[in-house]
Amino acid sequence: MPSEPSNPDDALLTPREVAALVGVTVTTVSRWARAEILKASALTPGGQRRYRRADVLTFRDNRPNMGPEHQQLERDAVRLYEQGWSIRQVATRFGYNYGSMRRLLLRNTSLRK
Repeated sequence: MPSEPSNPDDALLTPREVAALVGVTVTTVSRWARAEILKASALTPGGQRRYRRADVLTFRDNRPNMGPEHQQLERDAVRLYEQGWSIRQVATRFGYNYGSMRRLLLRNTSLRK
């Protein structure tokens, strides 16, 4: 049985763990891997991709869409949602699809029932 790495940043993550850490779907992680936006650190004998935790954290913290403009968009979307706009209305206002806006809001605020 493989031993756990002594440094948590050396841990290898599955695509599902990467998706949860970055706040996207597993499909998005797979798309990034195919486009070589996010590089896998290792392949299992069965061909499954694994990602080094430190690389994923660096990627997450330096994503191009997390610049000041995107951060302002997130703040504005949350503000409108908290003022009573529906997720669909906020998504339409910013040109997002419903699912993407819902995930953005989930990362930044509590959703209404």
